[in-house]
Amino acid sequence: MTTYKDLLAQKAQLESQIAQAQAEHKAEGIAQARALIAEHGLTAADVFPQGKAKGSVGAPKYRDPATGATWTGRGKPPNWIKDKDRAEFLIPEKAGA
Repeated sequence: MTTYKDLLAQKAQLESQIAQAQAEHKAEGIAQARALIAEHGLTAADVFPQGKAKGSVGAPKYRDPATGATWTGRGKPPNWIKDKDRAEFLIPEKAGA
């Protein structure tokens, strides 16, 4: 019959083996990725584009002068702009943007 301490020792040994196998597998994946990047002449921008994230709400278009709160103009309007002339709350666009 296996004792509790024996089982704990086996568990520790298995966890060590798992960690080593994961590290080796990760290293293989990195080597493959680097080889493909070099083969195709890719850059970080090619692999990890910095475009708009899915679900991004965008830049704010309106600002409440009293509190500084902003709103993008999408979704339900906040109470500070609801039923009011939105032109009063427009944030001026920066030149060259």
